[in-house]
Amino acid sequence: MPAFLTGAPLLVVGFIALIAVVIAFAIFARFARLWVQSVMTGAGVGMLDLMRMWFRKVNPTVITRTKIMAVQAGLDDDEELTTKALEAHYMAGGNVPLVIRSMIAARKAKIIELSFRRATAIDLAGRNILEAVQTSVYPRVIDCPPQTGKRLTLDAVAKNGIQLKVKARVTVRANLDQLIGGATEETIVARVGEGIVSAIGSAETHAEVLANPDRISRAVLARKLDSQTAFEIVSIDIADIDVGDNIGARLQADQAEADTRVARAQAEGRRAMAVSQEQEYIASIEQNRAKLVEAEASIPKAMAEAFRTGKLGILDYYKLKNVQADTDMRESIAGTTSNRA
Repeated sequence: MPAFLTGAPLLVVGFIALIAVVIAFAIFARFARLWVQSVMTGAGVGMLDLMRMWFRKVNPTVITRTKIMAVQAGLDDDEELTTKALEAHYMAGGNVPLVIRSMIAARKAKIIELSFRRATAIDLAGRNILEAVQTSVYPRVIDCPPQTGKRLTLDAVAKNGIQLKVKARVTVRANLDQLIGGATEETIVARVGEGIVSAIGSAETHAEVLANPDRISRAVLARKLDSQTAFEIVSIDIADIDVGDNIGARLQADQAEADTRVARAQAEGRRAMAVSQEQEYIASIEQNRAKLVEAEASIPKAMAEAFRTGKLGILDYYKLKNVQADTDMRESIAGTTSNRA
């Protein structure tokens, strides 16, 4: 067998080995910087971890630098904060650097206990975990009502009918325990507005509210309006309070006007009823008068019948005429005397 045929397998093996060395060198060169940074900082991200991230389409730079940031901030004591946990959160669509920054902010503040599992759950729920932590450390002020809304004041009416226009400022801090599933700041604004209206409505006079605006704050805070919300109310301050219209007087005037209209309608109904009754009486009089004329028309016929039958004589007739003439005279005299009076 020729010598070059016996050396062919060695060349193939050598070529494959050369390709493997080149690939290994390329991979090492690609992740060398991140690996060196991990070794120098004690992040614990090995070369195999970097290669595994690359094959799983996980950004090794984000994971490595985030793990370095966590270790440098002293978060390595959290047993759940591992490289695989960071990869899993990244693959689930979470914001890994934001979670770590929020944990660092909570650790530096020393007033909030925020674990990695809790932070990732809040992040995956769609909440800005870093903003929530910052709001827990530095309370946030919410205008009530919002200045961007259509109404610039909360309008309420005291028992004496005087309207008050109020502007309030609500200081809140984030409640991490209720951040998942808790109501947003719109609910806080609505509840505070309802509490302010109720507190003013329970006051006897508007002067009491003007003299002690803090009674509104105390009444609203006593109602625990921040329950089942993502915030905890720290304080409620009345920024401005003005006197509006006399709603009670306006309502009384409107009621009086309505009563007047009802009375007028009732009087008009009674007048129409009286007019109709008068017309009925006039018609009845005319009807009776017609009956009287009809009865008077039958008298000559009765007299003629009496003459024919002999029941009425000439003397009786003249006596009747004399009585009738005397009656007419008496009525004439009575009418003249009444006119003179």
